[in-house]
Amino acid sequence: MNRRNFLINKLKATGGMSLLPAQSLVFGNFENYQNYISQRPTPDKRTFTSDAVEELIKEVKNNISDPELAWMFENCYPNTLDTTVDYEVIDGKPDTFIITGDIDAMWLRDSTAQVWPYMPLIKKDPKIKNLILGLINRQVKCVLTDPYANAFYKDLMKKSIYAEDLPNPKPGVHERKWEIDSLCYVIRLSYHYYKITGDTTPFDAQWDDAMRLIFETFRTEQRKDGSSPYTFIRRGTAMIDAPIFSGTGRPIKPTGLICSMFRPSDDATLYPYLIPSNIFAEISLSQLEEIYTEVMNDSSFAKECNDFSSEIKEAVAQHAIKEHMDFGSIYAYEVDGFGNTLFMDDANVPSLLSLAYIGGHKPTDPIYKNTRKFVTSYSNPYFLKGKNAEGQASPHTGKDRIWPMGIILRGITSIDEKEILHCIAMLKATHADSGFMHEAFLKDNPFDFYRSWFAWANTLFGEFIIKVYNENPKLLKA
Repeated sequence: MNRRNFLINKLKATGGMSLLPAQSLVFGNFENYQNYISQRPTPDKRTFTSDAVEELIKEVKNNISDPELAWMFENCYPNTLDTTVDYEVIDGKPDTFIITGDIDAMWLRDSTAQVWPYMPLIKKDPKIKNLILGLINRQVKCVLTDPYANAFYKDLMKKSIYAEDLPNPKPGVHERKWEIDSLCYVIRLSYHYYKITGDTTPFDAQWDDAMRLIFETFRTEQRKDGSSPYTFIRRGTAMIDAPIFSGTGRPIKPTGLICSMFRPSDDATLYPYLIPSNIFAEISLSQLEEIYTEVMNDSSFAKECNDFSSEIKEAVAQHAIKEHMDFGSIYAYEVDGFGNTLFMDDANVPSLLSLAYIGGHKPTDPIYKNTRKFVTSYSNPYFLKGKNAEGQASPHTGKDRIWPMGIILRGITSIDEKEILHCIAMLKATHADSGFMHEAFLKDNPFDFYRSWFAWANTLFGEFIIKVYNENPKLLKA
């Protein structure tokens, strides 16, 4: 099968063809590839538009010498706005529901990450400001529905495809996988919206209830008495789909760390103390402390948040920094408090590699530098090398698939020009002539990929290119 026909069949199989504009259906970019025909939906088919985004696309594109890279950026950066947004005003308040792409549910994690590259435009475009404000309002509703759930539906009558999970998901819940990072992303969005705008509109009584519920959920999942109300059982044969021991997970020794039954990949953890997510929680609780001090005027709860953040920080230092025989002191990916340690990293964010992205470390910090060397080496069992690229993988997609997201995060967190260019070159070599990022591709054949419509990876790629444009524009002239 030739490359063109392979991609046509792949897009048909994944439903991707329904998203492409009319001119793309004849695959003009393959018949006359030098033209790089836009793969965006036509303007009347886009789910949200922003003049500021369109202006930035033109500006950045005009400063990219490589036409293929410019084309990829134009396709990817606006993909969340083009294809995933359901925005309206409900009860006088903006409400934004953002699906992840080819799955018609909203993840707390993905939705924050999908709009993150548009945050710098809040002051330039009131529409973007309302989009973000609406997402904060929607996420509050989700947390109050079920703080243990990771993904939601807007239609409360919609039946989840995981309705047979135990316990059965509540109305409006797509999936109930307990992941620390889901709640951290809710705080991240609210905090940075406030820091950029100074607007305290989101911080109403419902928001306050949601933040206190997040705090209490984190406290409960420290499991200091050895117990938790959370269990999760899914029928099937995939071991990574649920924690062992009747959905309760492996034993832990209380340490002050928070248990996470699932990783950002939606895979069950091996050891319940997931370190990147605990570091994320430390950051998030510190951000809550700032909001409750400056905006909510609640010094008592602010102190509780600060003390909790410090407790996690101390526990990470005591239990998560391990001596590796080849890399010195590095972060473990997961621990259990008994001394058992998992050395690996996953491409999904938060990851160990992404600590310099989420705010946990500077790229020059010694512990991060050592950890990064490990993560991007073949001592990490999920760092793969293929014919066209090398990069992080995830148990979520098996043992032989590289994630573009991992390559992007490597580039975003790098301060080495050669490494940044290397990452860009690998992304160019592995998008399978589609102009979009995918979830994962077979390491020796990027045309064998998962998910033709994965908005988080697309907008993250756009964020990467904009970062290079802002900080090192000469690289885009290469």
